Amino acid sequence: MRGISKSGTDHPFRVLLVEDDRELVEMLAAVLRREGYVVDTAFDGQRGLHLALTQPFDVVVIDRGLPVLDGLDLVSRLRSRSLRTQVLMLTAMSSVHNRIEGLDAGADDYLTKPFDLGELTARLRALCRRAAELAAVLSIGAARLELEQHQVVLPDGEKVPLTAREFALLRVLATHPDTVHTRAALRRTVFQDAPSQSIVDTYVHYLRSKVGRSVVLTVQGIGYRLGAL
Repeated sequence: MRGISKSGTDHPFRVLLVEDDRELVEMLAAVLRREGYVVDTAFDGQRGLHLALTQPFDVVVIDRGLPVLDGLDLVSRLRSRSLRTQVLMLTAMSSVHNRIEGLDAGADDYLTKPFDLGELTARLRALCRRAAELAAVLSIGAARLELEQHQVVLPDGEKVPLTAREFALLRVLATHPDTVHTRAALRRTVFQDAPSQSIVDTYVHYLRSKVGRSVVLTVQGIGYRLGAL
């Protein structure tokens, strides 16, 4: 598989499949994993929304006709939370009007069923390339997080290098700027090998010491969210 790793890293692209046809999901997940993608799955819109808002994905593939939360509503909610993840919508609805609805809701691409597997994987590669380009720099108020360099550039131009874990934590927060992340969710996403959730508080302290207290905001009783500089 060509182009499955992010430029300048050994990390594969992450794809979330939100589709209620379990046989289709199993087939697609198996194909994509063989080609090197990291794949997560959800079988209804509500679960897909939760995963997309709490974990970093490069592309989310969303079926339009989902249970619990419709695909159009799911895309609209993701965009309303300022999530920049690339979205490919799958649907059996093939009219121009339906495609316009999907794109207007915030989808980046639209593929009708039945589809050719080669076309689907080609579209995923294109969306992953776009995701890598968009993710090269993330905004933190007037500052920016430079992903290739693993550093924060402050508003006055000062460059602050980060450790791997400091960077990973800040990247999750910056990728989902309007999401309040629980300590448990951040531990699962960033510190999988940590024995307790207190490591999240430790690294928030490190980030604030290096970059400024306002970079991470505490939401009492819940967790943390991105601040601004």
